[in-house]
Amino acid sequence: MASPLLVLLWCCLLSDSPTPVPPSPESGAVRSVTAYFRTNNAAARRGPDAQRSFLRRTQHPDYRDRRCSLDGMTVTAEPALGTMRPDGEFTVAGRHPAGRVWVVGVEITVRREGVVVGRQLGSQHLVVLDGRWYGFAPCPG
Repeated sequence: MASPLLVLLWCCLLSDSPTPVPPSPESGAVRSVTAYFRTNNAAARRGPDAQRSFLRRTQHPDYRDRRCSLDGMTVTAEPALGTMRPDGEFTVAGRHPAGRVWVVGVEITVRREGVVVGRQLGSQHLVVLDGRWYGFAPCPG
């Protein structure tokens, strides 16, 4: 009779849909995404103009024409890096963006003139393209 561990190992090897493993904290992707969020949050602390500039620079090239006004608000995002994973199914208006798409859970804080006006948990998609990280500018709803 096979041991339970051997049976479990055999089942894992036969599985046709492996569970994606989140990148380790030491991986280049995690370091780069951490830097992306730190830069975004630093821009938000400097104010709406600085954040608008950051969002323009980092807007995915395929969607540079899709921008929203934050109407004087700033948006900080704290990523839950353990949730970060590739997302090859992501589309914007039915199109897959160029590059490798990642998704990460985030806690978003929206401020107007330094006062918190909203908080939300959600996910944020980022794309690495030609060694650079891009996002999709937020649009208040």
